[in-house]
Amino acid sequence: MTKADIVSIIASRTGLTKQETETVVDGFIESVIEALKAGERIEIRGFGTYNVRKKNKRLARNPRTGEKVTIKEKFVPTFKISKEFKTAVSESYKPDTLNLED
Repeated sequence: MTKADIVSIIASRTGLTKQETETVVDGFIESVIEALKAGERIEIRGFGTYNVRKKNKRLARNPRTGEKVTIKEKFVPTFKISKEFKTAVSESYKPDTLNLED
């Protein structure tokens, strides 16, 4: 599913135009990015939590050459799914209808 698909679904369910809906979706995405850049935590009950985690500096190896490489400390956005979200998705799948062994 793409952003365009999401915009179409929301527009059809709300009665807003696709252009209005796209503005709202873009606003949501920009708000999440700006809040995370400011170090804020975002919690949307029933959906999940956005946060920023610090990844410490570490030593790694270049797989081609075997040379040791230092990876700098960095901050990465994370998303943790809510229990309700996880349960809803899990319950929508029936074990006998899925072929997960492929």
